[in-house]
Amino acid sequence: MTRRWLIPALFLLCGSLVAAGSALRGGPGPAAGLLAVFTLLAVLHSPLAFPRSLGVAEARRRSAADGRPVVLWRPGCKYCLRLRLRLGRDARRVHWVDIWRDPEAAAAAREVNGGDETVPTVFVAGGARTNPPVEWVRAQLAAPAGDS
Repeated sequence: MTRRWLIPALFLLCGSLVAAGSALRGGPGPAAGLLAVFTLLAVLHSPLAFPRSLGVAEARRRSAADGRPVVLWRPGCKYCLRLRLRLGRDARRVHWVDIWRDPEAAAAAREVNGGDETVPTVFVAGGARTNPPVEWVRAQLAAPAGDS
């Protein structure tokens, strides 16, 4: 659990130190701006930037029922964040599974990625793709269940 929050905590700690140094040298205005930037970076690299994470078993069950993709991700992954941001509102329609919270999900990622926990890994209709283009993920959301 603490691993998920390490990167955001480091962003906040570094941001606080940089902002404090800036406040001592130049005043509160630039310091507040720096702190805001580091806080935004912390939020983007935290689990808060993603829809609620499910367990992989529950996500697969839901995916079998509705045909929507299951995305394995982890906090701090720039490729996961890019997929999340580029999906926009469609991200809520995908089943997200944090591999750092679910050891079974981490094992599923290793199984399809040659032993590596490479993310984002997207499962849909019994197949998997690693770091797919956002257009492909959107097409999976639009396709009827069973088509890929």
